[in-house]
Amino acid sequence: MLQENAGWIAIGAIIVVLALALLVASASSRKAAASGAHRGRRSWRRRPHRNEFRPEGHVQTETSRRQAAIIVNPTKFEDLPAVQRRISGVCSELGWEEPLFIETTAKDTGTGQAHQALEKGVTVVCALGGDGTVRAVGEALVGTETPMGLLPGGTGNLLARNLELPVDSLEDALRVALTGQNKRVDVGRLTVDASGEHERPEKHIFLVMAGLGFDAAIMAGAPEKLKAKVGWPAYVVSGARNLRGPRFKVRVKTAEGDEFSRRTRTVVVGNCGKLLGGLVLMPEAEVDDGKLDVVALSPQGIAGWAAVAARLASRRRRGHPRVDHYTTTGVEVRADRPQEVQLDGDPIGEARAISAEVVPLSLIVRVGAVE
Repeated sequence: MLQENAGWIAIGAIIVVLALALLVASASSRKAAASGAHRGRRSWRRRPHRNEFRPEGHVQTETSRRQAAIIVNPTKFEDLPAVQRRISGVCSELGWEEPLFIETTAKDTGTGQAHQALEKGVTVVCALGGDGTVRAVGEALVGTETPMGLLPGGTGNLLARNLELPVDSLEDALRVALTGQNKRVDVGRLTVDASGEHERPEKHIFLVMAGLGFDAAIMAGAPEKLKAKVGWPAYVVSGARNLRGPRFKVRVKTAEGDEFSRRTRTVVVGNCGKLLGGLVLMPEAEVDDGKLDVVALSPQGIAGWAAVAARLASRRRRGHPRVDHYTTTGVEVRADRPQEVQLDGDPIGEARAISAEVVPLSLIVRVGAVE
């Protein structure tokens, strides 16, 4: 039972920081566990586009046919036609053709729709939804020369925040997507082994973060009815339920040879480090540095969570017994028992083992012009 004391005030703050900020705000988008499952395996090798898009840093000036595809999660908007009219207005204002609108579905959260857009030969593919929609669209664009535009449709919009793109104005974000620069960013590739015995492991990508343990359990445990009614506060409820959960033992091994075992609550692998509310989980993480950052949080009890929260707030990277932080090109994590797994805020089920590797500069994203 919750007690009205300073300890539980601290817990409330911790849950907001660790439950909300660790991507839960985007989890109201449809689960992306099956995104791309209907498609065949794709090559991660970058293949040139026949028109060879402009290089990074070059602002578009050509007057040839320009059309954007808008991959939209319709559940995010009460009046979708009005949103589409706003988008069409900006495209017309900038001299672009009427955009191609393609809606996501429960079975296909953006990957198949992005493939359709590529087949149409559009100039840019824009994801309009939460972080799950962005990840699903990005999966289709990895290894191509077609850029992705990021339009704010979720609460988190974490990739856009890390790239310092507009998140409060659809029109401003669309102008960047249509007229901005191309920036190559890294992608994380995650292998999920449910049994821990390498039996038919699943493969996914992530653009922001993937997690095993507490953060994923919060996302998986939030009541669906409560999420629909109150939104993100449902994750506070789930966080409170999971806060006192037991630690589990993990063995972590990086591609560079670092190896350690811990009794921990969560292991997060990040492609970039900024979260909501100004929190920086991974201070040195960069979206284009060819590396992933790994953080293991190992608190014990309320005091342990308070210490972890203070550590994260300080942005100090190393030297704390409850926080392990490594930078690597790849990592393997094996747990002593199944734990929940999340990708960019979407829970995808339990697993005993995960491994992640970076795919450097394999996705092009539109960003603002450098002044």
